[in-house]
Amino acid sequence: MAARSEVTAWRPAVPGVTEVFHARFTEYAYPMHVHEAWTLLIVDAGAVRYDLDRHEHGTPDDTVSLLPPHVPHNGSPASPDGFRKRVVYLDGTHLGDELIGPAVDGPDLRDPVLRRRVGQLHTALTRAGEEFEAESRLTLIGDRLRTLLGPRLTAESPRQDPALARRLRELLDERVVEGLSLERAAGDLQAHPAHLVRAFSTAYGIAPHQYLTSRRVDRARALLLADRGPAEVAALTGFHDQAHLTRHFKRLVGVPPGRYRTSARRSTEDIRPVIAGG
Repeated sequence: MAARSEVTAWRPAVPGVTEVFHARFTEYAYPMHVHEAWTLLIVDAGAVRYDLDRHEHGTPDDTVSLLPPHVPHNGSPASPDGFRKRVVYLDGTHLGDELIGPAVDGPDLRDPVLRRRVGQLHTALTRAGEEFEAESRLTLIGDRLRTLLGPRLTAESPRQDPALARRLRELLDERVVEGLSLERAAGDLQAHPAHLVRAFSTAYGIAPHQYLTSRRVDRARALLLADRGPAEVAALTGFHDQAHLTRHFKRLVGVPPGRYRTSARRSTEDIRPVIAGG
C-alpha cells in the first residue's frame, strides 16, 4: 500500500478543547514529543503502538487512550494498513494534575461507556451548531475519566436534585433562541457542570442539549405552519443555519422542514367542512 497521510484539525468553540485532530496514516511514525494538553485518543481502524514513560502501550479500537500533558510519548502503526484515529486535546478544565500519575500508569482504558461517549463527542464536534451538546458530552467524559482513574470508591446512584434541574430548565426556556454554554449555566446556577447534566437528565429523562433542540424544533414547526421559509426559520429559532435545522427537524419530525411546510399548506387547502346531517 502506498504511503498515505490524511489530516483534519480545528479548534471548536467548546470550553476545555484546545484542538480536534482526525488523521489516517499508513506509515508515518511520531518521534518522541510532548503536549501541553491532555491527549484523548480513540482508534477507529488499525492500531497504534506507543511508548509512554519508557513503557510500551497499544490502542486497539475498543480502547480509549488518555495521555497526560508534559509526558514524552511517540506513536507508530501497529497494523499493516496503518491506523485511523480521532483525538481531542484538552486543557485542565475537566482533568486535574492529580490524574497525571494514574494516566501514566494506565493510559489505555477499556470501558464501553467511555468509548461510546468519546465517539458521540466527536460526532458533535464535527457539526456546526452543536457546541452545547459537545460541552455536555465532554463534561460527562471528564466525570467518567475521574471515576476510572481516581481512587476506587463505593458506587453510588446519581444524586437527584430536582430543584437544580428545574432551574436549568427555566434558564433554557428563557434562552431558547440565544442558547447558552454549559459553562455559563453552571456559573449562573453555581453547580458543577457534570452534576448539572446528570441532575437534569435524571429529572426529565432527556439531556439538556436534547431539551433545547426540542424546544427549537417546536418553534420551527409553528413558524413553518405560518408559511415562513426554512432558512428564515433557522435564523429565528437559534439554529446555526438551514442545514442545522434540517438535520434536527428531520430526526424529530420525520420529514425535512421544507416538505413539512409544503405538506402543511396542502393539507390546509384540502380541508373541507364536515356538516352533520339528520
